[in-house]
Amino acid sequence: MSDEVAKAQVADSTDGDTIFGKIIRKEIPCKFIYEDDKTVAFHDISAQAPIHFLVIPKKPIPQLSKATEQDEALLGHLMLVAKKVALEQGLEEGFRIVINDGKNGAQSVYHLHLHVLGGRQMKWPPG
Repeated sequence: MSDEVAKAQVADSTDGDTIFGKIIRKEIPCKFIYEDDKTVAFHDISAQAPIHFLVIPKKPIPQLSKATEQDEALLGHLMLVAKKVALEQGLEEGFRIVINDGKNGAQSVYHLHLHVLGGRQMKWPPG
């Protein structure tokens, strides 16, 4: 079992505040590679590819399966930010976007976030 899967097995999905909330509020130092009024992006400290960054909404949505119709525009915005930052990071040849959802999806932090991975050939099937 990978470390992330092990973390997901014990992650608390009921705690409203997360490390990502603290990063967004700048209580934990982080060098953003992108920020606007709705999102932030920064490199993952446990990179799984030569380029691995996260795109996170400032609005605390615990997981994709908990998003509502009111989140539709924000969800689209996250994807467009992921594309923009991927190109800025030199991923013109392609990249992968991963969203982990819930315990079986290996979600270890309950604040929606997109993993953007690239800089090498991705394998298929994942997981």
